[in-house]
Amino acid sequence: MDKKFKTKTGYCHVLPDNIVLTRDGVLGEISKIAVGNTMTRSMIIYSLFLVYLIYKVVTLYAIGDMVRAIFHLAVAVLLFFALLKRVNNSATPVIPRNKIKAVTFKKATALTRAYFLIDFEDEKGKLKKRIIMLPGSMSGGYEAAEGAVKIMQEEKLIA
Repeated sequence: MDKKFKTKTGYCHVLPDNIVLTRDGVLGEISKIAVGNTMTRSMIIYSLFLVYLIYKVVTLYAIGDMVRAIFHLAVAVLLFFALLKRVNNSATPVIPRNKIKAVTFKKATALTRAYFLIDFEDEKGKLKKRIIMLPGSMSGGYEAAEGAVKIMQEEKLIA
């Protein structure tokens, strides 16, 4: 039986053997174009931005603008650690349920959306993470999160 809940960019279908993420609407189309089904494009874009920031640090330091150089360096360091943290993330639309190691639900805060973090093993045997962002507070996020948690509990993916 197909159980589904709304996500930020479409729907999550919880099937007996797979979790399938579909994209629809404007946000889904934008994410299809921008990201596709891999993290490669976004990692390349962020890496290019990191290279640009490092270039700015060097040029600002060379002309003696230490305040802006330090600011750009701080942003570059934060971006570098954010990239390292996301190396094992995945954008795969299909996750086999027998490959799932853990599912964690993170509640929304004043500044963030609620989301599920799925730890799973990919086809190459590597441990990956898939984030399933739920709708924001302006689009019924609280109710969507409650329904999504209920489905994940019914399917015994979270306790």
